[in-house]
Amino acid sequence: MDFDFTPEQIAMRKHMREFAEREIAPKAQMNDRNCKFDWDIAKKIFAEGFLGCPVPEKYGGLGLDYVAYGLMTEEVNRVCSSTRTLFSVQTSLVALTILKWGTEEQKKFYLPKMCSGEFIGCYGLTEPEAGSDAANQQTRAVKDGNDYILSGSKTWISCGTIAHYALIFATVDPKLGHKGITCFIVDTKSKGFTAQAIHGKLGLRASDTASLFLDEVRVPAENMLGQVGEGFKIAMSALDNGRFSVAAGAVGVVQGCIDASTKYAMERRTFGKPIGEHQQVQAMIADMVADCEAGRLLYLRAAHLKNKGVRNSRETSIAKLFCGEAANKHAHNAVQIFGGYGFSDEYPVERFFRDAKVLNIYEGTREIQRLIIGQDALGMAHGLQGLRQDHRVKAAGAELCQPLLQVGLHHVHALADAGH
Repeated sequence: MDFDFTPEQIAMRKHMREFAEREIAPKAQMNDRNCKFDWDIAKKIFAEGFLGCPVPEKYGGLGLDYVAYGLMTEEVNRVCSSTRTLFSVQTSLVALTILKWGTEEQKKFYLPKMCSGEFIGCYGLTEPEAGSDAANQQTRAVKDGNDYILSGSKTWISCGTIAHYALIFATVDPKLGHKGITCFIVDTKSKGFTAQAIHGKLGLRASDTASLFLDEVRVPAENMLGQVGEGFKIAMSALDNGRFSVAAGAVGVVQGCIDASTKYAMERRTFGKPIGEHQQVQAMIADMVADCEAGRLLYLRAAHLKNKGVRNSRETSIAKLFCGEAANKHAHNAVQIFGGYGFSDEYPVERFFRDAKVLNIYEGTREIQRLIIGQDALGMAHGLQGLRQDHRVKAAGAELCQPLLQVGLHHVHALADAGH
């Protein structure tokens, strides 16, 4: 792995930082306070072409690599996690999923419009009864001639009320388990499709989050992404991309905490000197810097593997776990450095503190990341099914293996089947 960035990567990082500081940062506090999705910022992002960063130029993207995409994602999240959500969902979960699994006709129709922002997409996997247990899809897809009839609901869907198209995961037969799950590209203007905004969120208040309801929504069979029964593999490969952008964004939170804390520590005075001269403050900032550097290297390693086109689920999960934990830890410490002012939205660290929590939850909770990493370390990532009656299950201990078998089985098999 080359630790030197290319001139193109440096230029794109610089361009995104300048854009974020000029267009996003000045409005981040007020948009968060007002729980407002800012269309003006979104349109400027569309105009810059940022949404198509890793999509090939022939499909309307910038044709850049994953290192550039990670650096750009970090720069957005350094000033506003809500804006990064639009950036990540549109690119990682929707566009890159269509790029990998779509037909040539689907790629040519959807991707240029998604890269330009003409189409906004959302990713409809999570259900009220299917969060970490993503294989437990209750949304049904019933074949009807040349169409499928979709009925069910989704929740905690980012960009749900503003999306033109939704990737909806539904089962064609619940008896098939994860092998019955199928993915459809659904026009949100379809009869029977409704979206309801979710309010009262702890963080990401300036992002759009919704519950989706499908009441016998008719979808042409040609809008299927992949084949019947491939939906779970598609979902897991999409989450690999989503986790990558979450990891890069989490490093942005830590970097934002460093920027804010170092500035404040040299301005705020106690006991006759700047608080930055107190050793405990120095120690907290030192820990921020160390974890920021470590987290950046972790997501860049994942980017390097993605650029090579090789399996990277383990590395992406490690990056997502570490960076999400670091963001939560150091947002907490940043509030401590700011003291009483850290409890007010006068400064950004209060927002960083609230926004950081979701990094431990969406695109796979920290517990799911530990399952993926732990299963890989135990040699259980392939052939986990066969371990049910194997003596190694007993040797590993019931307390460890039971949750691995119950929660991780479908997840790991789907990743293995998909080549991730």
